[in-house]
Amino acid sequence: MNVLVTGGTGYIGSHTVVSLLENNHQVIVLDNLSNSSVDVIDRIHKICGKELIFYQGDVRDFALLQDIFSKHNIDAVMHFAGLKSVSESINNPIEYYENNVSGSLSLIKAMKEAGVFTLIFSSTATVYGNPATLPIHENMPTGNTSNPYGTSKYIVERILQDVAASDKRLSVVILRYFNPIGAHTSALIGELPNGIPNNLLPYICQVAMGKLQQLSVFGDDYPTADGSGVRDYIHVMDLADGHILAMNKHHQDSGVFIYNLGTGRGYSVFEIIKAFERVNKVKIPYCVTDRRTGDVAVCYADALYANQKLQWQTRFNLDDMLKDAWRWQQNLAREKSQ
Repeated sequence: MNVLVTGGTGYIGSHTVVSLLENNHQVIVLDNLSNSSVDVIDRIHKICGKELIFYQGDVRDFALLQDIFSKHNIDAVMHFAGLKSVSESINNPIEYYENNVSGSLSLIKAMKEAGVFTLIFSSTATVYGNPATLPIHENMPTGNTSNPYGTSKYIVERILQDVAASDKRLSVVILRYFNPIGAHTSALIGELPNGIPNNLLPYICQVAMGKLQQLSVFGDDYPTADGSGVRDYIHVMDLADGHILAMNKHHQDSGVFIYNLGTGRGYSVFEIIKAFERVNKVKIPYCVTDRRTGDVAVCYADALYANQKLQWQTRFNLDDMLKDAWRWQQNLAREKSQ
């Protein structure tokens, strides 16, 4: 298939592009490079030995979308483009709604105009808010979100459900991610946030590299075994596999299909620190600070539905995730020193 990938040079998008190319799909990437680099295109080529088509631009640029759809016979769209920091969204809610909601509306309109009816949407477990019970499964309530990032994703989910209800030609897959970490096993692509990272593992890696003095643990007074927040961490390549399986499964279907993508196992912040130190033989100094606004205590998935319907299984364990993330950071540092 010819697949348009918005945000395709970003962290999750780039790994999914690798999986698409390795599964012999033709890929068109659109990215404004706001949180990524054009170098990722060359890195993907080194991994796959295959070419892709790249457009630098914003998903809110409707004229650009029209041009892309007119030039390429696109069969499906994977929509990753958007801002993704919980803390940043609290400080800049307008920017998050403008990017995530307006960008999605622009894309949906362009797709319908071009007669493209298969969309895989990059959503998040934050749409569940602070869950009443665990693990979290797909039919639990959504919308009681604790931050503008989660709310923006929830709004887009509702828009997609309404649009799909109005047009039976549409096949919409909503994938609710838990916490993607790790990197491609080649160490050629991985997570590379701008500035001080908002997510735990990139923060740990920068401390391990000596770029940051210590890790800030946001709260040790949660109602968990060790007081730190618990999350479901999933290898980014397992996440990429889920996108391919979901697209293949539902390309010819009509309606909205929602899946959790997680491992079903939660790890605390302190558990992640200890595991990183153990598998990578490096010490991570840390200090405990106040809780961050918008964070929940515990969040982990029930991924049985994706296992059953998509035949999706995770291949990587926590040690793999931590080793791959560290290998990517070390390789990046070597490249910069040469």
